[in-house]
Amino acid sequence: MIAMNAHLLRWTLGLLLCLGGSIATCGISARVKDIATISGARDNQLVGYGLVAGINGDGDKNPIYTLQAIANLLLRQGINVPAATLSSKNVAAVMITADISAFKKPGSRIDITVSSLGDAKTLQGGVLLQTPLLGADGEVYAVAQGPLSIGGFAAGTDGGGGASVQKNHPTTGQIIGGALVEREIPMEILRDNSLELLLREPDFTSAARLAVVINGVFTNSAIALDSTTVRVQLPEGMEGSTVDFIARLEALEVSADNPARIIINERTGTIVATSRIRIAACAVSHGNLTITVASSLDVSQPAPLAQQGQTVVTPRTETSAEEEKAGLIPLPEMPTIEKVASALNSLGVTPRDMMSIFQAMKQAGALQAELILR
Repeated sequence: MIAMNAHLLRWTLGLLLCLGGSIATCGISARVKDIATISGARDNQLVGYGLVAGINGDGDKNPIYTLQAIANLLLRQGINVPAATLSSKNVAAVMITADISAFKKPGSRIDITVSSLGDAKTLQGGVLLQTPLLGADGEVYAVAQGPLSIGGFAAGTDGGGGASVQKNHPTTGQIIGGALVEREIPMEILRDNSLELLLREPDFTSAARLAVVINGVFTNSAIALDSTTVRVQLPEGMEGSTVDFIARLEALEVSADNPARIIINERTGTIVATSRIRIAACAVSHGNLTITVASSLDVSQPAPLAQQGQTVVTPRTETSAEEEKAGLIPLPEMPTIEKVASALNSLGVTPRDMMSIFQAMKQAGALQAELILR
């Protein structure tokens, strides 16, 4: 049984369901910028290979790629040393990853994540040496460098009799603002004097509503192409005011549609439902069967002053079964979320029971919603 207060969960579910119903009734809308992005104005991923120096004896254990990277670094500084003669105790080979957002200009900074590539125990106290970050096209778009923040630690000794302690993951760290942008990624948001809005949650109804809202402000300028894309034509007279037009476009509010959906996470006992779920007329009977098996040890010994016999230990097992009585409860058709919540809460079921009921309703065809199990 999931370790969660059943009454608390039922109350929470009812609250979520009722809130969902209230949102649907009141028609709360969202800004265009919160439900859609502009085609072309996207993030890009960067990656690089580098070295972290200054680790106090917990670095890589002399893998060939780390030694060769150190030798190459020293060679760029005018020091020619064979890789085989080096030691990497205070150095770790790392991979650097970053996301660069649209319209980042040269000189601006981005955050980076640094992860150990070899067998270093920790990156604690290390400093990332200057590392170029490449895009998918192989071009350098940023350069990373700086001291790491790992948000944890590792300490202790290895081997027999050793003791160690670790908090979080000491082989992964971050540098906030640790990379300087060296090249702007080219972006094209206008094509043939028009732009495309991409819904974060594809839906034909939402796309149609978005086009209607835009046409209500900018006449005959928007058309929904599919469940994701709405093409918007730049109005006459705003050819030189693209930024102002996009700002006005993003500030518009639209009531996005949401599907009927129930998400169940059995590991945590969480149930979340949207406002549009419906349940057809059906009957539900649900009871719990509890089986208890208890083992104990009895001691058997001979009578006092007995000449024969010995003391022995014998196992004893007791088994019991208890099943709750449950009747067949008819549930009428429930077209609103408030009725669904009220009916399920009235059954007095536990979180696991509620999950089983939802699944059974879906199999019976009574649940008019998408059921997602996590």
